[in-house]
Amino acid sequence: MPVSGPTVVRRQLGRRLRNLREKAGKTEREVEDAKLVSRTKLWRIESGKVPVKVPDVRALCWFYGADAETTDALANLAVGTAGQGWWEDYGDVVPDWFKLYVGLEGVATRIQSYDGELVPGPLQTEDYTRAVYRAARPDDSECREEIERHVALRRQRQEALLRRDQPPTLQFVLSAGAVLRQVGGPEVMAAQVEQLRHFNRLDHVEITVIPLEAGAHAAMLGAFSILEFSESDDPDVVYFETQAGARYLEKYSEIQEYRRIFELIHRQAVPIEEYP
Repeated sequence: MPVSGPTVVRRQLGRRLRNLREKAGKTEREVEDAKLVSRTKLWRIESGKVPVKVPDVRALCWFYGADAETTDALANLAVGTAGQGWWEDYGDVVPDWFKLYVGLEGVATRIQSYDGELVPGPLQTEDYTRAVYRAARPDDSECREEIERHVALRRQRQEALLRRDQPPTLQFVLSAGAVLRQVGGPEVMAAQVEQLRHFNRLDHVEITVIPLEAGAHAAMLGAFSILEFSESDDPDVVYFETQAGARYLEKYSEIQEYRRIFELIHRQAVPIEEYP
């Protein structure tokens, strides 16, 4: 079965192990009591967040009563979870909950994203990124090196997403506030808007803005992204961040609701070139 990259392999393996556990009627506590893995480690494995060792997979399959063919197939998948993405080089500034997103972003075939306050990371200029991170730590005079690491991460993420061999279809809807807010000052923001217009001229990118005159809209509760994948057994994901982490939604009903919301705001938005 075709799979792409460690992130996708980890998700596939995690889902299959979780399905095996649930079919076997085993709880997370029972797995821990059997001294196979801790509940925390099991959650990270089933969520697709970490590489998985082959002995752990075989032990779990034995505990769940899986047959030899299934066990061998999942053990082979485990080998593919050990790969490292380019973002691992930024482990000092990338939290674990965001590493999964960057990995998913790198293999998605279509991404639809809404943001009301912020220009999305892959579209930011370097000066805009610096201003965003400086605003979060205005009194820290020694954070310059860390900020530059974030800038380098943004640059590489932009390259990976916008200029890969088979780039995904990208649709960004921004609220007017994300364009009007003078992040870094007028010159920085002018350069940022010009970069948005430049990216919007790429064949696979669409950037639109919801004007203030549009009034209330369906996405006012917050930013989100919908990621779609080519493989039918690699489910689509809705992603959104909180102040302390992120959430990943995979239920069909949840994804459909966010698709409905995106369609509504997309109708209200105008191309970035037409926005004053």
